[in-house]
Amino acid sequence: MISVRPVVQILGWLTCWVGGMLLVPAVTDYFVSDQEWHTFLGAALLAFFAGTALVLSTWQGRAETLNFRQAFLLIVMGWLVVTLLGAIPFVGIGLSFTDSVFETMSGVTTTGSTVLTDLDDLPPGILLWRAVLQWVGGIGIIAVAVLILPLLRIGGMQMFKIESSGSQQDIADLTWKTLPLLFVIYIGLTALCMLAYRVLGMSFFDATTHAMTTLSTGGYSNYDASFGHFHSMPLQWAGTLFMICGAIPFFLFVRATLGNVRALVTDQQVLGFLSFLAIASILMAFWLVEHKDVGYLEALTLTSSNITSVVTTTGYASDDYTAWGHGAVGAFLVLMFVGGCSGSTSGAIKIYRYQVLWIFVRAHIRMLFSPHRVITLRYNGRELGRDVPMSVLAFLAVFIATIAAFTLVLSMMDLDIVTAYSASVTAITNVGPGMGHIIGPAGNFQPLPDSAKWVLVVAMLAGRLEVLALLVLFERDFWIE
Repeated sequence: MISVRPVVQILGWLTCWVGGMLLVPAVTDYFVSDQEWHTFLGAALLAFFAGTALVLSTWQGRAETLNFRQAFLLIVMGWLVVTLLGAIPFVGIGLSFTDSVFETMSGVTTTGSTVLTDLDDLPPGILLWRAVLQWVGGIGIIAVAVLILPLLRIGGMQMFKIESSGSQQDIADLTWKTLPLLFVIYIGLTALCMLAYRVLGMSFFDATTHAMTTLSTGGYSNYDASFGHFHSMPLQWAGTLFMICGAIPFFLFVRATLGNVRALVTDQQVLGFLSFLAIASILMAFWLVEHKDVGYLEALTLTSSNITSVVTTTGYASDDYTAWGHGAVGAFLVLMFVGGCSGSTSGAIKIYRYQVLWIFVRAHIRMLFSPHRVITLRYNGRELGRDVPMSVLAFLAVFIATIAAFTLVLSMMDLDIVTAYSASVTAITNVGPGMGHIIGPAGNFQPLPDSAKWVLVVAMLAGRLEVLALLVLFERDFWIE
């Protein structure tokens, strides 16, 4: 059997860390004289007590190392632990346990779907906690995507493994040196985003919370109208810029910080991502000019903001794009699948997988008329390993099958097919808003039955963990070492 003691000990430290995070909204509510600070303080004390108990019960006086199986288990259990602890404040303000878990899972997976209404009137502490959940989830998935998933070879992520010419210890040392840099860059970009929002007209509180949910590509807002509440073109362009920053590989930011700026502007994945956003936004702007009484600059602002939001899986809405016409609705359903870059806070399939798939399909077509031809597959100037295309194809097959399965389950709960399908897609791709009059950008997930919300909780976790990292736990041989 797999040894869970090292996993439990790390989960204990994680629980204590969540307790520290809970003190932030507690202090906020205390200073604005809102009584909800008691709820946050109680949750923080509970987290500290539980975390300390877990650490002490598994402590053996030495640093812990994890094998592949334990790493898989830690990733899944880590998200579940943070979700259960993070749900306590929502229960404290009167939400049901189901709604509290849904809201928290949506936060830590940076999905952005919400069951809350009248956001404009909620206490500042709970609004800040929603932003903190997404911000923490963002740095969590960056660490997992940069340091763990490449080692686990999920969906072609082995292409982005940290390289070292030394021993395994050298790789471990490089990994631990990388983590602080990632964290500093994440904080720095969040601070820059907050400053930009503040200068462009947001209040300090709104600028702080929206900066946290922008860099994490989470999309929680303090208002029912989401980003459209501000009615500001400069703010929309600032949001677009920092959503793009959140969807770019953070390891490239590390390299740029260390002097290799060229890597940030020549990376094949980044160039493909930016080109796709530009083309989609420009073409959709022409569509919007034809179907809505707006000028081209306003149309380009709306399309750039909303398309970037959906592609990066942020989920902000500066306008109800389901009212742009049937063609736009179809386009946004497709855009939900795209995603940002690997090693970012973005969800969905990711740009590099489409690029690898095209390289593989093109090579296959060439071999149809020239079967003896030897073709070397290359990506970003490097030869692709033979396992990478198969890994990408396996991921895509499982990804699509997972969406089909969740759509079927939701439709059997008396949801109309548009709601069932778009809810499955938006949960697994971690986009946030769906389609239709219920869960579209002008609605939310509150009207859904509790059973559907629990299904979507599982879907959000599966999507955030790249599906396969969750499915592997259901394999019997996984538990036998």
